[in-house]
Amino acid sequence: MYSDLPKVLHPLAGQAMLTRVIEAAEATGADKIHVVTGFQSEMVRNHYQDSPYNDRIHWVEQTEQLGTGHAVSQALPAVDPDNQVLVLYGDVPLLEAETLTKLVAACGDSGIAVLTLDTANPAGLGRIVRNNKGDITEIVEEKDANIEQKAITEINTGIMAFSAAKLKAWLEKTNTNNAQGEYYLTDTVAMACADGLKVSSLTTEDEDSVQGVNNRLQLAELERRLQRKQAEQIASNGTTVLNLDRVEIRGHTTFGKDVVIDINVILEGDNHIGDRVRIGPNTVIKNSRIGSDTCIEAFSHLEDCEIQLACQIGPYARLRPGTVLCDKAKIGNFVETKKTVIGKGSKVNHLSYIGDAQVDEAANVGAGTITCNYDGVNKYKTHIKSNAFIGSNTALVAPVTVGMGATTGAGSVITSDIPDGQLAIGRGKQRNIPNWKRPTKKTD
Repeated sequence: MYSDLPKVLHPLAGQAMLTRVIEAAEATGADKIHVVTGFQSEMVRNHYQDSPYNDRIHWVEQTEQLGTGHAVSQALPAVDPDNQVLVLYGDVPLLEAETLTKLVAACGDSGIAVLTLDTANPAGLGRIVRNNKGDITEIVEEKDANIEQKAITEINTGIMAFSAAKLKAWLEKTNTNNAQGEYYLTDTVAMACADGLKVSSLTTEDEDSVQGVNNRLQLAELERRLQRKQAEQIASNGTTVLNLDRVEIRGHTTFGKDVVIDINVILEGDNHIGDRVRIGPNTVIKNSRIGSDTCIEAFSHLEDCEIQLACQIGPYARLRPGTVLCDKAKIGNFVETKKTVIGKGSKVNHLSYIGDAQVDEAANVGAGTITCNYDGVNKYKTHIKSNAFIGSNTALVAPVTVGMGATTGAGSVITSDIPDGQLAIGRGKQRNIPNWKRPTKKTD
């Protein structure tokens, strides 16, 4: 990966690859999840230190990297021998729980089942060797395969299910007599056959779901295929996606009816988009709830926001964490908000910064208005009450309250509270200087 970040922590659609594998394992109803780590083990564990998954994972460290069979054997002492074992890989991130559940069921009395794939490009992968009856007799890694075996197109995905007791017995017999000098998990297939057992198999047709990631190119290819699949899914469920190849869902988003998504929209984290919401091009929405009938214009950024019904946002609006827009509120172009509630029907239309503020109903905030909420050490709150009118280029020096129906004159610096219904003007008296000449450019 040419990276300081462990491979399994590289994100795919906003989630670490390993997280996706853990979620797939949980979805099968697994009693316990064992994660075997090796290189950069501490970094992998630290990533989940504050995660809800951490308490549900049994961490195992493989201090020597001696192959897949050796890795699995490190976890087996903590596994009940009466259980079944499903072996997954942290760099195979698109596994489907339904497929895995079927594989576990296929394990049955034989105590072993293999997930296979028939592919046109088997290069570098272990081949499934079958006898004349079609039964699996062994899995041969490419480095150990002969010419005839290399021509086989059915490959081992690496995903296998076992009886825990049988797996332990087989792994105790493995050795490193192979081209890579490692303990192969796949050697268990030949051992099962030697014990007179029929090796069960399940073949998947979804190549992406079993695709491993070994470099950034493969990761990028999976990202594109996953994003396309997600776009197709939401479109099939009733969302209008104007370009299926130019929307990104990096997390989990739910959609109401008749939503329209324009090009280059990014949805990160956990979001909910209500009915009839329109999202303009080049918009980013992260961890936010968007109420029905809201329109978000182009190039807007929303993070950790609550947008209620029928709001108007953008273009070029930035709504930072803690922003709440009440019904029919309007945030216009080049407006930034943070930790602010904009009341029902209130408007902040142009070129303003409103932070640490409470704006009540039906207030109008003029262009260029800022709340001066930070003195370099502490933050302070501004309260603009209902029906207030804030003139253009007003600086509201917090803490300050603008009363109900009060008005500020354009260009004012407001440093104290304004009573209800009053006009406040806080600016220097204008002087016109006659016979004034503009400076001229000096010449050498």
